[in-house]
Amino acid sequence: MKRIGLVVKNDHLAIQKADELEIWLKSRDIDVFRNEMFFPKRSVSDFRTSHAPDDLFCVLVLGGDGTFLSAVRWIGDAPIPVLGVKFGEVGFLAEISEDNLFEAVNAIIRQDFTTSPRMRLLADILREDQVIASETVLNDLVINKGALARLASIKTLLDNHYLTTYRADGLIVATPTGSTAYSLAAGGPIVHPTVPGIILTPICPFTLTIRPLIIPDSVVITIVLEKEASDVLVTFDGQSGIEIHNNDTIRIQKSPYPVLMIKLPGQRYFDLVKSKLRWSGGRV
Repeated sequence: MKRIGLVVKNDHLAIQKADELEIWLKSRDIDVFRNEMFFPKRSVSDFRTSHAPDDLFCVLVLGGDGTFLSAVRWIGDAPIPVLGVKFGEVGFLAEISEDNLFEAVNAIIRQDFTTSPRMRLLADILREDQVIASETVLNDLVINKGALARLASIKTLLDNHYLTTYRADGLIVATPTGSTAYSLAAGGPIVHPTVPGIILTPICPFTLTIRPLIIPDSVVITIVLEKEASDVLVTFDGQSGIEIHNNDTIRIQKSPYPVLMIKLPGQRYFDLVKSKLRWSGGRV
């Protein structure tokens, strides 16, 4: 192990802790590559060409879920393990709190950890049979109408077989990791990250019988906006977005490149869920 990456939220406490950690690591002859320049992109045309160095042993993310998602985009397709350290609001991507940071890094240096592959989705936006945008997401892809736009008519096919046309404010296509994000707030289920599925969660559907759906992760999803569509945006992990028009096609499938999340001894997914959602342990 020679080099560890640090991605740090623009927050005083996170930066202060990162400074301490960097000094601590360098005292142990471990090189540190630090990146604090993470801001959500407004448009896919703002694509940043910088990527994480290939020689990183792992990446530590000091921040909230937004910082973690930015770090994952920075890592790209490289098989670099990543660990989230909570410096933000309630989030599900940070595995540890700042109080346990140095203990966790000690375990990582000893290589006393495993990695859990988290599925990502690859989304292509096609206009007149040309790919105008291609993005990979860890949490979700969201089709959302503007505040003054009419209900969106979202024609959805699975492996080229017609499923339904969602008439709704929007549609969330989420991974199991993203099941605890926007999809959960919209009424979707919590899905364990190892379950091989993709979640379709409509946002405020016009037809009340339309419910969230879990489909196999082997399925290719094709989405087309029906009728005249305006002020409809597709966002990728809440980090970037692109406006789409009627007859644009969105093709979504499982990415061949998962995110390798560091799992330390004693960590259990449902302990994290119970803590974040404040579930009771017995009587209500």
